[in-house]
Amino acid sequence: MNKQIVYSELAPAPIGPYSQAVKANGTLYISGQVAIELASQGDIRAETEQVMKNIGAILRAAGMDYTNIVKASIFVKDMNNFAAINEVYGHFFTVDPPARETVEVARLPKDVNVEISVIAMQ
Repeated sequence: MNKQIVYSELAPAPIGPYSQAVKANGTLYISGQVAIELASQGDIRAETEQVMKNIGAILRAAGMDYTNIVKASIFVKDMNNFAAINEVYGHFFTVDPPARETVEVARLPKDVNVEISVIAMQ
């Protein structure tokens, strides 16, 4: 197996024993991304935008972009924010969006409101 750790200084450093992303055999697995600095401001759109920008930075570090994403997982603290999250998220996928699930959870790391992880392929 060909395994490579992918890191971008333009995305938050891991806050635990995990990598921002791992590329294995042409598939990129990006760990859940959050926007810690925006979480307490109460602007779910800004928080989601930053999460997606973090994902974009990691994709670029792996030589990919949003069109390479085949699967996304969205975790939200409050499903009432779904429409706003979905609106921002949708701007990053204008054609052929990836498969996705959205799950409401009781709590997220660092008390953020949204966390998104993705899988991308070359």
